[in-house]
Amino acid sequence: YSNFVDNLRVYVRGGTGGMGYPNLGGEGGRGGDVWFVARERTTLKSIREKYPHKRFVAGTGANSSVKALKGEKGKDREVHVPLGISVLDDDGKQIGELNAAGERFLAARGGLGGSLATNFLPCKGQRRTVHLDLKLIADVGLVGFPNAGKSSLLSKISHAKPEIANYAFTTIQPELGKIMYADYKQVVADLPGLIEGAHANKGMGHKFLKHVERTKQLLLVVDISGFQLSVKSQFRTAFETILLLTKELELYKEELVTKPALLAINKMDLPCAKDNLDELMTQLENPQDFLHLLEEEMIPANTLEFREVIPISTYTGEGIEELKTCLRKSIDEQAEQVNEEYRKKKLLLLQTSK
Repeated sequence: YSNFVDNLRVYVRGGTGGMGYPNLGGEGGRGGDVWFVARERTTLKSIREKYPHKRFVAGTGANSSVKALKGEKGKDREVHVPLGISVLDDDGKQIGELNAAGERFLAARGGLGGSLATNFLPCKGQRRTVHLDLKLIADVGLVGFPNAGKSSLLSKISHAKPEIANYAFTTIQPELGKIMYADYKQVVADLPGLIEGAHANKGMGHKFLKHVERTKQLLLVVDISGFQLSVKSQFRTAFETILLLTKELELYKEELVTKPALLAINKMDLPCAKDNLDELMTQLENPQDFLHLLEEEMIPANTLEFREVIPISTYTGEGIEELKTCLRKSIDEQAEQVNEEYRKKKLLLLQTSK
């Protein structure tokens, strides 16, 4: 897991201002600023490797002189960071966000140059320690317990090649895969397997649940035959698994349950899969009638409403093309809805300005 870096603590300091010139009332140049600039194909890991001390200091302002009474500003320091970065202070409070290439955040302001107001003495630049917190940005986030087949599904529908093996946590770092359509690409994020209690940071808990936050939609991947983490853990049916996944998302952040969601029922090539699917569909149609199957503390306050339920088999390829079509349709519908809301807001602003 250490190969994937999604949080980095760095020290930033604005440049000190330049000295003033008392005899002629000259002003020193202001210190340079430290900027975080979002850039594609940049990773937190590469920043850590390139700058092991993780210190970023801007240039000092030029002193005032007879030749130049107004000193030049110190050189700014630009730090290239990945897209999808939240900037947090040492108390964990978010002070900035960078989501698109080219976006900039002023991390540390340079100090003022010496002038009459400061008795011609320069001021030091702003200094602080900040955390760069990465959340992957994707159209669809795959959510499921270990061995549900998320990695296999990602490799089937996209060009991603995640490692696939039969053990509890098959995915040790988030994987991004692009689904290729005739006209443009869609992005899917594969999230490592959650376990019961992930919201409380068990397993890899918060390190991966936070990546769901910026996905536009959720794709739950569930094993039709049920799920059991180990011989000591309780066996869960497919219906119980869906409720438990919903509960984990809800306990971490309630808004996650309001995202548009699709459900992929995997391993339809197994014996008795058809009977299990019929039973599951009955349960999903009237979930309230079957909530008694779970302990009260495991029941989510709100059940997820799925736009589509697609039976698939990553082993035989059954339902994979249908799933890709459903994903595309759902993403397009959501984009159109967002555009419509934007148009309405613009129209309302125009009407009120008149």
